[in-house]
Amino acid sequence: MLVPRELARRLSVIAPSITLAINARAAQLRASGVDIFAFGVGEPDFEPPRFVLEAAKRAIDEGASKYTAVTGILPLRKAICERTERLRGYAPTPDQVCVSVGAKHALFNLALALYEPGDEVIIPAPYWVSYPEQVRMMGATPVIVSTREDEAWRMSPEALRSAITAKTKAIILCSPCNPTGIAYSEAELRGLLEVVRDSDAWFIADEIYADLLYDNRRHASPLALAPDLADRVVLVDGLAKSYAMTGWRIGWAVGPTHLIKALDLVQGQSTTNATAVAQHAAVAALTGPQDEVRAMRDAFERRRNVMLEELNAVPGIRCRVPDGAFYAFADVRGLLGLVTGGGPLVGDADVSRFFLESAHVASVPGSAFGMPGYVRFSYATGEDRIRGGAASLRRAIAGATRP
Repeated sequence: MLVPRELARRLSVIAPSITLAINARAAQLRASGVDIFAFGVGEPDFEPPRFVLEAAKRAIDEGASKYTAVTGILPLRKAICERTERLRGYAPTPDQVCVSVGAKHALFNLALALYEPGDEVIIPAPYWVSYPEQVRMMGATPVIVSTREDEAWRMSPEALRSAITAKTKAIILCSPCNPTGIAYSEAELRGLLEVVRDSDAWFIADEIYADLLYDNRRHASPLALAPDLADRVVLVDGLAKSYAMTGWRIGWAVGPTHLIKALDLVQGQSTTNATAVAQHAAVAALTGPQDEVRAMRDAFERRRNVMLEELNAVPGIRCRVPDGAFYAFADVRGLLGLVTGGGPLVGDADVSRFFLESAHVASVPGSAFGMPGYVRFSYATGEDRIRGGAASLRRAIAGATRP
């Protein structure tokens, strides 16, 4: 009997998602009857606006069950253009938009279209877990620029300039950031764009959380600040976070037409179009009343305040104020050295496991984001659940000992 050939070597460089692993363990505990405080996965607990659901039902009744153009239906691409002009200060045309199966898919398409072996891609840390893995899958090298909490987790222009080499193909920036929630101001982004202007690198702006900013902050978008860089700036966005439409899988990339044609080529050999019904629902989401979207944003801001108050009252945990998104990136180094029923807490992964097993709080260790010593808590859940989870953490920590 013949032995199957080995799997592709490219898989050997990819790290499994710690977020999904923790979510799987939390699901196991939940299935056994344990009440889990779900602070791990970044998924809003709201439902999409009712009129979006009605639009999807209408689309089904009207026969939206066939292939569409690879880059998406024209009404959706027009709606994305109008939204980009209104909220991001840049007016693209529909041929500058590629609709994908979520923002993650848009980023993966960009990786396929841009990165090659020998290329370098600059990513500030802490970073979203998939950025460096997508780079590695293409045989390119992620160049991680570490940032510091006492500098508000922001990459400086000097640090960016030092990281750029002749091999730099792209720079990825997420603002507001997953996992820290920090956002770059207009002045800070201008400083980075000045460095980009002196290079020939692509600048990929992940704006999936851009509509979730708090304390009256305004989002700074690169194409509004540097329209002269439009031939190598890409905006990535989607419906998952702001519209509570994670499972609908609608995202997009806005970029120069020659790059969008390349994304059309890539996507045409993978998914073809995003789901037709979801595209019609997306048109309704983007063109309909935005009251519920703003109400969700306001609820997230209140939840942020509760999460910060509660976490900072837990012995051994310290957390700075995030500007946006729905994550609190907490310093848990004060817990290292504690001895628990599962053994001593040596690193942030131990802390996160302790939180799950002993306090039934799902979280994600900072090591997954390139920043050991921290733990990410999502506050995409109700205020009562946040308070309950924090109380459970306090009880679990009170039961641990120092050697």
